[in-house]
Amino acid sequence: MENKLQSLIEKIKELENELAAEIQKKEDKFYYKIRGKKVSFDKEIKRRHRQLVKRVGRYLKEAAFLNIITVPLIWACLVPALCMDAVVSLFQAICFPIYGIPKVRRSKFIVIDRHSLSYLNVIEKLNCIYCGYFNGLIAYVREVAGRTEQYWCPIKHARRTIAFHSRYSKFLEYGDGDGYRTKVEKVRRDFKDINGPGKNQK
Repeated sequence: MENKLQSLIEKIKELENELAAEIQKKEDKFYYKIRGKKVSFDKEIKRRHRQLVKRVGRYLKEAAFLNIITVPLIWACLVPALCMDAVVSLFQAICFPIYGIPKVRRSKFIVIDRHSLSYLNVIEKLNCIYCGYFNGLIAYVREVAGRTEQYWCPIKHARRTIAFHSRYSKFLEYGDGDGYRTKVEKVRRDFKDINGPGKNQK
């Protein structure tokens, strides 16, 4: 069972590498280059992009009325998100070194770059900043929670779950009491695949 799980994880990693290669091809197709965190387009492409901008007035005029009236609710969600970001970051800063868990690099999960696209108007850019932050934050929090769960309760669920976090394959089988008592200390410290105890994720 464990070998099969490892094999599936390897297949997932292969697919992730394949996906990265496909994304690289898109760079050539749409004439942009990534250098570090900066994305740049050819001058001619940027000029074409600016011609595609939908002016704010027209954008609002064409927007569905129900979409517009939900905007305050959407942005109200930012307040608890910022609080969660601060609390989770503080939690891992204090607790992970104590537990010997490698810290999660927040910048690997929260990626904000779509606002620099020249064909977006100011409202679309704000929307892209919000979505990039919020979805990246959820992924970041999930990784912190997954590593914490590996330390405190590394047991698989009996019932099938829709999605697994990155640490789940290392968890012990549900109902395996002997395995839990003999292996739990090893499992809760098994972060070798990340970067070693107490170090930041690369």
